[in-house]
Amino acid sequence: MRIHIATDHAGLELSQRIQAHLLEQGHEVFDHGPVEYDALDDYPAFCINAAQAVAKDQAEGVDALGVVFGGSGNGEQIAANKVKGIRAALVWNDSTALLARQHNDANVIAIGARQHDEADALRFIDLFIAEPFTFEERHVRRIAQLAEYERTGDIAGKGVDH
Repeated sequence: MRIHIATDHAGLELSQRIQAHLLEQGHEVFDHGPVEYDALDDYPAFCINAAQAVAKDQAEGVDALGVVFGGSGNGEQIAANKVKGIRAALVWNDSTALLARQHNDANVIAIGARQHDEADALRFIDLFIAEPFTFEERHVRRIAQLAEYERTGDIAGKGVDH
């Protein structure tokens, strides 16, 4: 599988270890930065570039996912979710890693590098990559609603009007 990685200065050291781990497992890894430590770097460009690469690969039929992380993972998740076709999930335990794939067919995982040790982060990533989407009707329907909104700015069955 092709894995696109991005971080900021808070996750640079972890990024290098994650990349080595993924390469050892036989994945094709693309690093979208940064390549050197800069305490003032800005994560949005790195994470958006990684997310764009995931979206492009998936549109071309390439089996690809993304991993973005920074201090908390929140900003990185937000940045990745700005890319059309990306469903990035902030993961903080085994269950959220599994559910991100099972229920949301997430294609990017976001992790807080300052929130988890290396062993936990690697486990979350491995679980995320290995877990398939369930294709249950309710989950397919919800993902279609998100895609519809992304495409048109509207969504069928909005629920209660306020």
